[in-house]
Amino acid sequence: MKQQVLKVKPIDNVLVALTDLKKGQTIEFGGETFVLQDDVKAKHKFFTTDLNEGDKVIMYGVLVGKAQHFIAKGSWMNTENIKHAADPYFYRNTNFKWTPPDVSKYAGKTFNGYHRSNGDVGTANYWLFIPTVFCENRNLDVIKEALHNELGYAVTDRYKQYTHQLIDAYKNGQDIKNVDIFSTPVSPAANRPFKNVDGIKFLNHQGGCGGTRQDAGILSKLLASYANHPNVAGVTVLSLGCQNLQVADFKNDLQTLNPNFDKPLYIYEQQQSQSEEQLIAEAIKKTFEGLIEINKLERKPAPLSKLCIGVKCGGSDGFSGISANPSVGYLSDLVVALGGKILLAEFPELCGAEQNLIDRTIDEAAAKKFMHLMGTYSEQAERVGSGFYMNPSPGNIKDGLITDAIKSNGAALKGGTSPVVDVLDYTEPVTKPGLSLVCTPGNDVEATTGKAASGATLILFTTGLGTPTGNPVCPTIKVSTNSNLTKRMNDIIDIDCGPVVEGDKTIEEMGEAILEYCIKAASGEIIPKAVLLNQDDFIPWKRGVSL
Repeated sequence: MKQQVLKVKPIDNVLVALTDLKKGQTIEFGGETFVLQDDVKAKHKFFTTDLNEGDKVIMYGVLVGKAQHFIAKGSWMNTENIKHAADPYFYRNTNFKWTPPDVSKYAGKTFNGYHRSNGDVGTANYWLFIPTVFCENRNLDVIKEALHNELGYAVTDRYKQYTHQLIDAYKNGQDIKNVDIFSTPVSPAANRPFKNVDGIKFLNHQGGCGGTRQDAGILSKLLASYANHPNVAGVTVLSLGCQNLQVADFKNDLQTLNPNFDKPLYIYEQQQSQSEEQLIAEAIKKTFEGLIEINKLERKPAPLSKLCIGVKCGGSDGFSGISANPSVGYLSDLVVALGGKILLAEFPELCGAEQNLIDRTIDEAAAKKFMHLMGTYSEQAERVGSGFYMNPSPGNIKDGLITDAIKSNGAALKGGTSPVVDVLDYTEPVTKPGLSLVCTPGNDVEATTGKAASGATLILFTTGLGTPTGNPVCPTIKVSTNSNLTKRMNDIIDIDCGPVVEGDKTIEEMGEAILEYCIKAASGEIIPKAVLLNQDDFIPWKRGVSL
C-alpha cells in the first residue's frame, strides 16, 4: 500500500481510507494533520474540516450530501451525520473541449468478429429463442434442456456427477458428508458439433400479456432489438397466439429497426399447431437446420472502431469510483478516440453527476432529452414515495457509498471524459460513434438488458462486492475494484483493478489492460467467466419505478 488515504478532487472536504484506520490515529495528507475521531474502515471516508448542520459535503468536486448536525474534523462519514444532496442542473451551452488520449499504439489493430450484412460486427455468434409471451417459457425450457445437453452448451455436468455420487453414497449406506464437490472431476466440455456457434440463448420473461398494452409494446421493441443484435445470427420465436404482444407487432418492430433483416427467422404459434409435441419437435428440427447454416460463418478481422461497449457497475463499494470505474473510464476514452461506441446507462446512478454530463453533451436537443428523461424518471419515483436518493443498497452503504450522489459520481466515471454524442431512450439503437447515454434503471439486470438492446456487443461490469450477472447475447466482463474480491470470488471475476488501490498501477495502465482484454474477448480468444457459467440474465423494464 503506497498510501493510506486519497483525496479525489482538490476541493473535496473528505478523504477516502485505502486501508482500515483506527480511532485516535494521526493521518498526514497534503501538508495537514488529521486525528481520527472514529474507526474508519477501508473504502469509507472521513471529514477534513469541521462541519455545521446544513454545510455541504463535497466529493468528486461536487455536492454529494449535507451535514445533519455538527461534525468534527476527522469524523467518519455515515448515514447518521450526512444525507444525500445534489445541486440542480440546467443547460448552459458550454463550449466543451476534449483532448483524446494518444491511441497511436493501436493503429491498425483489429479484433476477429462476425460481420453482419448491415455492417455491424458481432463479438459472438448466437442462436436466439424468443417467446412473445410468458406462456411459452415452459416450451423454451424443454427445448433448452434438449439442445444444451445434446449440443454441448450445458455447464451442469459436474453438478450432475456430484449428485450421482451423493446418490451412490446414500444407496451404499455411506455418510454423504464425505462426498465433496471438489473431489468431483471436471469433465471437458462436450464435443460441440457446431464449432462456430458460441451458444444457444433463451429470453425467458414474464411479459407479453396481462400487463398494459404499453408494456407489451415496449417488450416487442426490446425483443426485436435482441433479434437484430450483432451477436445474434438466427432466431426462433414461440408464440401462444392470443396474447397482447402479437407476432405481427414483433415483426413490424423488427422491420422498422432493420428493413433489410436477413437472418434466419422461424416463428411458431402454439394455438395453430397440432400439439405441443409437434410444436417443440418442429422448432428443434428447424433450428437445427439454422444452426447448420450459421455454423458456416467465421470470424474475420474488424477495426476497433466496430467495438460497442456498455459500461456498468453493480455490487458497488467505496473503491468503485477510485479504481475500477475510472479505469473503465479511461478504456472508454480510448475506444471513443478509436472511433468506437460507449454506452453509459443507469439513470438513477447519474443523480448528482447530471451537470457534468449536460455540459459535455454536444447537441442541445440531446442535452434537453437527457434532462427530460432524468426529470420524468425522478418524478415517477417520488410519486410512489421513493426517489433516487434511496438508490444505494445496504451493501453499498456498508462498504462506503453513503449517498446516491457519492455512488452516482463514482459510477459516472465509467463513461470517461469524452463528449456525449447522443442520448437514447430505452431500446433505442446506438447509431453514432462516441459516448451515448442510455435510459435504464440502475438495477443490474434491467440495465444490462437495456444496454444490449441499444447495441452493446461487450459489457464491462465493475463490482466491489461481487455479482455473477451476465447477459444472454452480450458477453459480460467482470472488473473487480479490489484484489480481496478477486481472490475470494475468482470464479466470477475477469479483471482485477486492485493494483490501482495498492498504487502498483495507474488508471491509464489499467485502462489499457482492460482494452487488451476486450480485444481478446471480442475475438473469442478469452471467454469471460459469466459466459462460461451461462449467466444469461434478462429482465425487461416495464417503465415503472425501478431504481
